[in-house]
Amino acid sequence: MRTSHVLPALLTAILPSTVHAVFRDEVNHLDYHHLLLGLPQPETTFFHRPRRDDRASLLYTLSDVGVVGAVNPSSGEVLWRQSLNSASNASEHDGVGVQAWDAVSGRNKFWVGFGGIVRDLEVMEMTEAEGGSRKDVLVLFEEGGDTVLRRLNPEDGSVVWEFREVSKDLPLQVSTNVEKVFVVSLKGVPGAYNLKVTVLDTLTGTRLDEMVLGAKADVHGKEDVMFVGANSAAPIVAWTDDARKTLWVNVLGTKTRQEFTLPDGTVAVEIHAPHLVQSDPHFLVHSKTPTGHRGEVFHIDLKTNAVSKAYSLPLLSGPGSFSTSSNGANVYFTRVTQDEVVLFSSQSHGVLGRWPLKTGDSRAAAVHGVSEVIKKAGSEDSYAVRAAVVTDSDNWVLIRNGEMAWSRLEGMTGGVAATFAEIPEGEDLARTLEHEAHSNPLEAYIHRLKRHIHDLKYLPDWIDRLPIRFMSSVLGKDVPSTAGKLARDSFGFHKLVILATKRGMLYGLDVGNNGKIVWNRRAFKIQKGTKWDVKGIQVHDTTGQVKILGAHNDFVVLKGDTGEIIDAKKPSPEATTQAAALVDTYSGQQLIRIGRGGKIGELPVYQAPRQTVVTHGADGELKGVVFVPNGTSSYESTAWSFTPPQGQRIINIASRPSHDSVASIGRVLGDRRVKYKYLNPNTLILAAIEDSTRTLTVYLLDTISGQILSASKYDGVDPTKPVECAMAENWFVCTFFGQYTLRDNTAQTLKGYQIVVSDLYESDEPNDRGPLGDAETYSSVDPIDVPTGGVIRPAVVSQAYVLGAPISALAVTQTRQGITSRQVLAYMPESHGIVGIPRVVLEPRRPVGRDPTPAEAEEGLIKYLPAIEMDPKSVITHEREVLGVQKIIATPAVVESTSLVFAYGIDVFGTRVAPSWLFDILGKGFNKVALVGTVVALALGVLLLAPMVRRKQINMRWSAPM
Repeated sequence: MRTSHVLPALLTAILPSTVHAVFRDEVNHLDYHHLLLGLPQPETTFFHRPRRDDRASLLYTLSDVGVVGAVNPSSGEVLWRQSLNSASNASEHDGVGVQAWDAVSGRNKFWVGFGGIVRDLEVMEMTEAEGGSRKDVLVLFEEGGDTVLRRLNPEDGSVVWEFREVSKDLPLQVSTNVEKVFVVSLKGVPGAYNLKVTVLDTLTGTRLDEMVLGAKADVHGKEDVMFVGANSAAPIVAWTDDARKTLWVNVLGTKTRQEFTLPDGTVAVEIHAPHLVQSDPHFLVHSKTPTGHRGEVFHIDLKTNAVSKAYSLPLLSGPGSFSTSSNGANVYFTRVTQDEVVLFSSQSHGVLGRWPLKTGDSRAAAVHGVSEVIKKAGSEDSYAVRAAVVTDSDNWVLIRNGEMAWSRLEGMTGGVAATFAEIPEGEDLARTLEHEAHSNPLEAYIHRLKRHIHDLKYLPDWIDRLPIRFMSSVLGKDVPSTAGKLARDSFGFHKLVILATKRGMLYGLDVGNNGKIVWNRRAFKIQKGTKWDVKGIQVHDTTGQVKILGAHNDFVVLKGDTGEIIDAKKPSPEATTQAAALVDTYSGQQLIRIGRGGKIGELPVYQAPRQTVVTHGADGELKGVVFVPNGTSSYESTAWSFTPPQGQRIINIASRPSHDSVASIGRVLGDRRVKYKYLNPNTLILAAIEDSTRTLTVYLLDTISGQILSASKYDGVDPTKPVECAMAENWFVCTFFGQYTLRDNTAQTLKGYQIVVSDLYESDEPNDRGPLGDAETYSSVDPIDVPTGGVIRPAVVSQAYVLGAPISALAVTQTRQGITSRQVLAYMPESHGIVGIPRVVLEPRRPVGRDPTPAEAEEGLIKYLPAIEMDPKSVITHEREVLGVQKIIATPAVVESTSLVFAYGIDVFGTRVAPSWLFDILGKGFNKVALVGTVVALALGVLLLAPMVRRKQINMRWSAPM
């Protein structure tokens, strides 16, 4: 089936624009984009000259969210980046292939897939090919319990040689020196490992030797192995005991280990060593204690392979970082503390350079980093140091000779929850208005009059700024009337977004000021290998407070405008919360916890939900829970339970947004008849899939009674790919990947991503309100209590479309009154953009196989075409590349035409969209100068001509005959 090119042309004719920020001068005015990489990992971040002739280095990193990229060290600008996967967590998984990029442009050179899991990768510093200019790649795999090492050609990824060992050992890392290759594995059982080193020939990959290091159970897990050196003259492997009291070091290729005592109170150890063959075989042991850190430098004798302690660096309080830099044979260690940057040589403890640390208002401490040391020409003792460090506030900063050159808020990656929040009014004003509301009219009037008289003191400043505001309005520029302070605007564009990340960080963004970061706070310190599992987030617009609930019985309450934490409880070891729900109670909206198995427990009467709460049961069923008052408390009672048919599993649930305004209860047809919408707020969409038959079933459930209002089945759906649904007003959409058999030709199938849209009406016939008629009230449980009543089901109109690209993270635009047409917002993971699909395209009533009649065209219906190509004009991110979007949220502005959109995941993106164009606000294209000029010219004309007209009239009266 061919895709017609008529659809984009029709959309262009029907919709002048599906997005507002499409003109280049509106970029960074209506939208904002935080282009991020993620937190750099210490073992995959380095300075590197991409070409031999280059004098300047670039900063390369592979982050903890699976993004590899290059950064300009001078400005902090991202030169290029590539996402390794859609799951986006490099620290929690290993790869299944090898991919290479050009260091200058970031273009892909090759990708080679293998059957196993990649455990380590090392670039050989020197090879025998082409005079040593070609740097082959060593890749360590685990394939079905076997240890496999492959040497790959860096040009095309072809295999030079392969080593395979059939064993149950756990491959850990690979290293090399000038002559040999070393494979380090863990031998034994979990909790009681030995280190095994296999020595291979560099040219052929044949086994030369094998040795087991240390006593049994020296190593409890791979986290005990601190370092495996690579590409140095004397690579080492270092490991500690579980109590971090003893450090063992082995020079790879030898069978002896050497033991060193760690300082008392050591809780963590890091090893820093050079990675160049020509560098001196020196390394530094970084010991961390609960209150401070210190460093010890060791030397290796290349003749005897003996390791000796050269000198110690003093114990300093507070956190700090060490990093290594090499220049020929010289090895330098850079220490970054809370107060200064210090440079040492590996030869002796003498300080080569010391710079006080100047980071402005930020007092964040360095956690880890990399550095580059340059010896200034013409001076024996003058050095320049730049260190790229990750701080404890999840920022990536570059420090140049003690001064902070730039800072990147990489901690914003890995967002797990976000919400819009109104900028809070002043507490005094809120208290005053509340006092006036509870006073009699006379007292309230007198109190308000006094308040207005008191506010006159701000009048001079307002008058001083009036010309600036006037000129800014005429020229179409932003008005800096708030002087950098948070303040609401009359259009509702200035709001806050509260973003929570998996690392326990919180951020406040001003969406009306180009997404500026207003504040950032650490809620909790999350242990490595775990993440902050946020289950719910709520904003109290009246108080300006934000409440966040986590899965481990943790919570945070903070002020939305400042980020000040009011109350908090740290996560417990055990996850006790399954979900969180925002419910209506007698004391207002409350965010309540839902425990494991869908249990909520007893609640005080004033905190008990007034509506049915839908939860997941312990056996995979869906339950409707109501609360029954019992004195001063309420207990939960299961009102209904829905269990999918045997073999089906629930994969997605969607419901109407909390703000879902409906402008009209019916849809006016072209012949002026009305189809009345089915506007039941107590409904949800449930998608369940049966893996054996590859069948997807979409249920529409009534949340009050648990009844099935409608059900649709779709065959050939791929259960390994995501299924997502979204719901708004009287319609819902679901997208999935499947293979569809054509009805008119069963021998032909269509495979691809599909989207199905369904409209709900009270009746199939226009001007018919269905069985309820004009009834003012209705109860979903009546048909159950009255056997002859039957179930009131909506009339469903559905249609399916084939998408030109996969989409995810579905959301629907929201406006204040619901008058503006809707858009379905979705993320396109392949092109890294966010698209807004107009509702007129996702219309199930589009005529099939014929052109629309004049009445249908007047209604806005266009001919049905089975394929939807993503029109570039519908991409609200335009030319921006937004990586790893996990969720999209929308909120209405004060003006009806506009909806605010925020997307988060790896990148952070926000914009304003106007699905029905701007009909209630003047755009930037409006010529205000011409308007003002015309008015001024007319006023001047009136002033100049008025005396002349008056004089002419007087003369005419005097000359008139008597």
